[in-house]
Amino acid sequence: MGATPSGSQTTPPNAPNLPYAGVRVVEFTHMVMGPTCGMVLADLGAEVIKVEPIEGDSTRHLLGSGAGFFPMFNRNKKSLALDLKSAEGREVALKLLATADIVSENFRPGTMDKLGLGYEVLSQLNPRLICVSHKGFLPGPYEHRTALDEVVQMMGGLAYMTGREGDPLRAGASVNDIMGGMFGAIGAMAALAQREQTGRGQAVQSALFENNVFLVAQHMMQFAVTGQPAAPMPNRISAWAIYDVFKVRDGEQIFLAVVSDTAWAAFCDAFDLADLHADARLGSNNDRVRAREWLIPILRERLAPHPASEIARRFEARGLPFAPITKPHELLDDPHLQATGTLAPITLPDGRPSQAVLLPLTLGQGRPGIRLNPPRLGEHSLALLQSLGYTEAEVASLCARGVVAGEAQTPPG
Repeated sequence: MGATPSGSQTTPPNAPNLPYAGVRVVEFTHMVMGPTCGMVLADLGAEVIKVEPIEGDSTRHLLGSGAGFFPMFNRNKKSLALDLKSAEGREVALKLLATADIVSENFRPGTMDKLGLGYEVLSQLNPRLICVSHKGFLPGPYEHRTALDEVVQMMGGLAYMTGREGDPLRAGASVNDIMGGMFGAIGAMAALAQREQTGRGQAVQSALFENNVFLVAQHMMQFAVTGQPAAPMPNRISAWAIYDVFKVRDGEQIFLAVVSDTAWAAFCDAFDLADLHADARLGSNNDRVRAREWLIPILRERLAPHPASEIARRFEARGLPFAPITKPHELLDDPHLQATGTLAPITLPDGRPSQAVLLPLTLGQGRPGIRLNPPRLGEHSLALLQSLGYTEAEVASLCARGVVAGEAQTPPG
């Protein structure tokens, strides 16, 4: 494997201690879904090589809500800039794939076959290779359609559940792209485990639409159990009486939840609501659910004079669930995230320092961290080609003819 330029490394490599150390992943991915799969495997120790077009992954230059895609989902990866439309570029790809354990792609159906990099070809080249495809739909009547996260949220019931009646609204994050990539990684992990038994790789598929249906399956099952269609979340009949956002002093907002009879007693005690606690009409949670129409306005009126910070203090002291209404950028300064090491320092491809959110899990006592910053375009091209047996002269020729793009490597140390 090629040497890692010292400028891309963040912390001393700990890959040998991670579960997928020694696993090589080659990804032909862009946007969010495919890169998420590679990021998960990379964070868990795999060497992930991102094969980009000569001009680079298009997400490197997105604006607005897409500006965070590349740095978020491409850390711990190496970049190889390669022209797959050329015969020589495809030859480089095949040599690389002969050394890989996993290949991951999220092109349109049939694209890898047209490039000569489809599963049938690759499984002959490398029978142990696991091929992970991230698509809009699993094979079936819809597979020819072009899918986006928003498309499958609309057709898959999630936008209906998120918005108000008659006003479908997509979720505020790329939930299907991210989860679809995670399921691709889970499939790859399962295939690696099965390869230990069979000695052979296999094809794995993950899809946006089926992922979205999995997300709304609880509402589908709700209909199967009750015979009643699930109402959109803003219109739902809550299972708990107090499960709302309250506007309090100075216009601040806070989410409060009181989900048991014991919690109701503690809540009433905390805010001197003895009259409500003694009201026989509010004796059980179900009683309070039925009383929401008149109970919630009373609670809003009595909580309104209190500062959000004081309400939070009283809830926390009694173990009651609460939450401030937080904007995403404010989480960069969250004391819990800072203290638990959830936010790790990285350097963006343009050289600016930033913080990245790590995987939401621990292994033993530690968090899988960042070994490599999001790569610059072609940052590892030259070292990777040399590791495949290309001479310096051959590499120089490929670069001169635009088959490969790379940058001079900085010697370690």
